[in-house]
Amino acid sequence: MALSCSRFFRFLRSIAEPALAIVGFSCLLTFIFILYQPTPGPGISQKVGWQSWDSVSSVGNGSLPSTSPAEPQEPPSGTDWWNISNSGDEPSDTSSYPLDYWAPFLQHDTGLVSEITIERCMFSPEIAGVDLCTPKTTVEQDAVKGKWVRVERDLNMQTGIWSLNIYYRRTRRLDVPLITEFQLLPSGEEPSPRTDSWFKVKRSIRDGVMRTKPLYLWYKIGKAMNEMSVEEKQQIVTEVDVLFGEGRPWYGFEKLEPAITPEKWGIIESVYMTYRRGVKPVPHAPPLHFSQDGKFKILQVADLHFSVSRGQCRDTDISPCEASDNLTSTLLGHVLDARKPDMVVFTGDQLNGQGTSWDPKSVLAKFAAEVIDREIPWAAVFGNHDDEIGAVRAEQLKMMQALPYSVVERGPKDIHGVGNYVLKVKSGDSSATHLLTLYFIDSGAYSEGYLDWFGFFFPTEYDWIHQDQIDWFLGESALIYPIERPYTPQTTSDLGDIWRRQSDQVPPSTRKLAKPNALMFFHIPLQESYNTPDTDQRTGLPLDVGVSLEGSGAAKKSDGMFEKGLLAALETDHRAGPAIPEVKVVANGHCHVTEDCKRIQDVWLCFGGGGSYSGYGRVGFDRRFRVYEISDYGETIRTYKRTEHDEILNDYILAGDGAAPYNWQ
Repeated sequence: MALSCSRFFRFLRSIAEPALAIVGFSCLLTFIFILYQPTPGPGISQKVGWQSWDSVSSVGNGSLPSTSPAEPQEPPSGTDWWNISNSGDEPSDTSSYPLDYWAPFLQHDTGLVSEITIERCMFSPEIAGVDLCTPKTTVEQDAVKGKWVRVERDLNMQTGIWSLNIYYRRTRRLDVPLITEFQLLPSGEEPSPRTDSWFKVKRSIRDGVMRTKPLYLWYKIGKAMNEMSVEEKQQIVTEVDVLFGEGRPWYGFEKLEPAITPEKWGIIESVYMTYRRGVKPVPHAPPLHFSQDGKFKILQVADLHFSVSRGQCRDTDISPCEASDNLTSTLLGHVLDARKPDMVVFTGDQLNGQGTSWDPKSVLAKFAAEVIDREIPWAAVFGNHDDEIGAVRAEQLKMMQALPYSVVERGPKDIHGVGNYVLKVKSGDSSATHLLTLYFIDSGAYSEGYLDWFGFFFPTEYDWIHQDQIDWFLGESALIYPIERPYTPQTTSDLGDIWRRQSDQVPPSTRKLAKPNALMFFHIPLQESYNTPDTDQRTGLPLDVGVSLEGSGAAKKSDGMFEKGLLAALETDHRAGPAIPEVKVVANGHCHVTEDCKRIQDVWLCFGGGGSYSGYGRVGFDRRFRVYEISDYGETIRTYKRTEHDEILNDYILAGDGAAPYNWQ
């Protein structure tokens, strides 16, 4: 017994030291990453301090919640109603916005002060959960110059040994000199002409990158705010950011040359410091509306598959083919100039995913550039590749909302998906009558998959539109008020209500009270897209226009969006009338070499076809974009495709005069 007890105590002594070491190390990690965290409370929530309730002039912010738009005002004589600004368009109040928080989407005129620096950190703040590498400061310095703000973009994300971030101070004080200029120079070089107003950051902006020459950030201090003219205030630096890749910087920002990390094709993407001068208000899209002659044109852009890099060409006979993202943007710009759409809809997979769009912000900055440059309103839905890596959908949607001319909406948060929303296109006359409904639904990404030995996710099944999304759609459809169709514009409003809509009257026998026609956009097609099409009663031929060169891209599972949603939402609730679906056309992406339109039980299910050289395709199958031309004030829907060689394919009327009769007729 004594021998057994002796062995037992020796065993305890042998494991005591490693056990205590493990427990001690665990306690240390717990303190650093959990107990050390500030406790959320009034002080944290309100950020009470020197900067909390000071005023800051703001000029809108796409990432801030917007108020509900007001009803259209009565326009002055000779002015179109959509050119009238409403109080609901005003930006949210940001007078108490904290200065020690990096928010590049916020428009403000608060400059950076005389300190900007670069700090390295062995533990990335995104991983550690707390910033352990904030530059040293004092309460007095914070009161005068402002607190340190970290630009939440790791300069060494691709190549460095450690994390490297830019820090700066921002202040509202009028007596502090502000930064007006930056330069990046190699070791041993100085700005020319060198003056006492130029300062050098001690640490190289390439710190931690092996086998690269040091590059140093210089900044020039100008006047204080109370000494500046109006023109000079527009030149102060108000925000700093980082761009990955050779695409354009975020709206309102400028690149600082040269690249911090030069591009090595196929290996490393370039890294740039970017900055914004003054205030660059983000232009808002005007309300969607028909032209005065009752027309509205939509260009569908499917499956761009853009990357942080310039992109790699796939399945094309163009030779040489390099920088596929740039080639696709050029093609898109050419189609926009030729077709001149009133609106552009991106139907998913704007990002390539698959490990190449690891910084979504840099990709989103360029994907809609051609549309933004032409000041065209645009909307988007997500595809299965968009959030495979990097920012999740909710974050990406905020970024898209912060871009010019975006009409993207978040939609409800209590149902599946991000970006389930409705847009209404109204008449061009002063009545602003709702004539066309556009539904946007998030069809998800993947429902099942597995992790390999290295932790990478491999999907096995696509997601589908869920029951709560179907219920949401039916609820939104029920809120649509019926109108007298076909619509006749108000041309004699000056004669009073008695004489309204007397121009070009349509006989009563051809008119009806029904909801406006509707189109629906989502990425992954329904199973019904591959069913047998309806037959054209006029010719006896199947209503299937276009080609399909690949198998089914639909999800294996379904909650019945077609039967319980599309076929259940009718133009009118009158049981005696014909059962005509409200949604006349469903527009999908996802399948790049499928571009047909097929009518199934009176609903047209259409594919956009691949329009990008960065996505898969087939040699000899031209890249193409689908166009929807809605005319006769929403009554007629016509579609066709425009190819990279300027061909118009499969021009066909889907609804209205000249369309195939419905099955009940």
